[in-house]
Amino acid sequence: MVYDAGHYDTIVVGAGHAGVEAGLAAARMGAKTLMLSLNLDMVAFMPCNPSIGGPAKGIVVREIDALGGEMAKTIDKAYIQMRMLNTGKGPAVQALRAQADKPIYIKEMKQTLENQKNLTLRQGMVDDLIIEDGVCKGVITETGAAYRAETVIITTGTFMRGKVLMGDLEYESGPNNQRPSIKLSENLEKLGIELVRFKTGTPPRVNSHTIDYSKTEIQPGDDKPQGFSYETTEFIMDQIPCWLTYTNEFTHQIINDNLGLSAMYSGAKRGTGPRYCPSIEDKIVRFNDKPRHQVFLEPEGRDTEEVYVQGLSTSLPESVQHEIIRSVPGLENAEMMRPGYAIEYDAVVPTQLWPTLELKNIPGLFTAGQINGTSGYEEAAAQGIMAGINAAAKVLGKEPVILDRSQGYIGVLIDDLVTKGTKEPYRLLTSRAEYRLLLRHDNADLRLTDIGYELGLISEERYQRFQMKKQLVEEEKERLRKITIKPTPEVQTMLEGAGATPLREPMKAYDLLKRPELNYELIDQVIESNTEIPTDVKEQIDIQVKYEGYIKKANEQVERMKKMEDKKIPDDIDYDAISGLATEARQKLKLVRPLSVGQASRISGVNPADVSILLVYIEQGRIAKIAN
Repeated sequence: MVYDAGHYDTIVVGAGHAGVEAGLAAARMGAKTLMLSLNLDMVAFMPCNPSIGGPAKGIVVREIDALGGEMAKTIDKAYIQMRMLNTGKGPAVQALRAQADKPIYIKEMKQTLENQKNLTLRQGMVDDLIIEDGVCKGVITETGAAYRAETVIITTGTFMRGKVLMGDLEYESGPNNQRPSIKLSENLEKLGIELVRFKTGTPPRVNSHTIDYSKTEIQPGDDKPQGFSYETTEFIMDQIPCWLTYTNEFTHQIINDNLGLSAMYSGAKRGTGPRYCPSIEDKIVRFNDKPRHQVFLEPEGRDTEEVYVQGLSTSLPESVQHEIIRSVPGLENAEMMRPGYAIEYDAVVPTQLWPTLELKNIPGLFTAGQINGTSGYEEAAAQGIMAGINAAAKVLGKEPVILDRSQGYIGVLIDDLVTKGTKEPYRLLTSRAEYRLLLRHDNADLRLTDIGYELGLISEERYQRFQMKKQLVEEEKERLRKITIKPTPEVQTMLEGAGATPLREPMKAYDLLKRPELNYELIDQVIESNTEIPTDVKEQIDIQVKYEGYIKKANEQVERMKKMEDKKIPDDIDYDAISGLATEARQKLKLVRPLSVGQASRISGVNPADVSILLVYIEQGRIAKIAN
């Protein structure tokens, strides 16, 4: 029996990493928000690796924080180890990675949700949507509760028609033996939403007491850990190491001998798996020339002995998993606490979405996270905050927010999904961003804080600190332009110690800082600044001065592309009326319905000649309107 259970502005279905960001963003913008979760004990649960961040992903977490999201703050309270990756490379590829205490992460995030004004957290299984005149107006749970709202955001992750696969064993399940969502998936199909079948997997967990760490290599955290959030001022110094070991020829032989038993290779698996996070079976088959593969042993928290065996994701039978584990150095006597498994699930084909993450054919309905064909907690959270922002904006009568590819990895992620689609679980990589020198770990606040502030997601106090930082950077850069450094004995000694060429004549401090061997700290010793400059300001000065030429070229590229992005395509355009378009281009343009010529140019199958024809057609239409 269906009953009226309440009215809201926005309803979020699911409380994973996408759901929590969507719910918090909508509520903080002033929308009365309901969040429905299958299990309130699993809010922001990490069903796979116990970590946040890494290349590109770590920068996304910083971007979420700059917009006013929660993931960065929560992991800064719940990490057991923090490392900055790629420190030997340039700033464009450096990124933080944190090992998470999984139970603490859940506890902190749930507490944040429970204390958030305008947000109601409730347990319930959503089975159907309320659709009136083609518009989504709410949801109906399995208990018959009908919740009505102006916007609905579905963030069901890998739960839709989830099926666990382990050897010849298969059963309907969400991650970690949670209930799957069956009816919602079926009802989305009835609404004409195209779904695709994807797969992901997870490795075994073993008991820490049974690992011989003397046969592994220690992987400690940084001596001076940094935070993901720009608001974090206190850091956890008591860190726990991870450990590194390797598979060997014996491991590979066990896998090859049992390959036919794997759900990956027996024909049981029907979903497409992630290319960039393959199972151990896939690694052995695809890279059969490799004598070994890395295995990272990652603790899952301070108060648990479970260790995540990163690198051994598998869908082989449990009995074979025991053999594989005990073939790895350090794990000869390891006791498996949980077996690995593969999981298949339904995902929405993301080209059905506008860049706001709203369904093109069902106004009021948004989707975010792994349901959109992505992999990873960070990609999910990024979509979640943008879906929450745009769902709330729709209700509150505000303009939608669409980040472009030069503003953030979040913009790259969403544009890739809605413009190009994906044939496998999508993973964000630095190589996907054409402006990655502009999209750095260090400058996410400079790129996105203004947007977060305008939306009401950034506090006044935080915004004033941000403004002060920007001012300090510019003032100090200007000061360096005015200071002349002379070739004194002290200066020459400093340069020699840094491995830099001595000065032959006086030079401006700004120009001297451009030398790769030098940094602001060394220059500051010479000019003897009386002002205490914060570390993050020094970092900005270093990067902005050193990479000034490259940054300028990148910004020029952005400006050229912006002209294409500014050329909007009329909503009522008839692609069939445009003569000269290639058949494939016409089909793809009608499918994606790009908002701008820039977006059209990124659609697979639309070539430069098609873009030129489209441009001419649009301009002719404008000229005709002016003439009339």
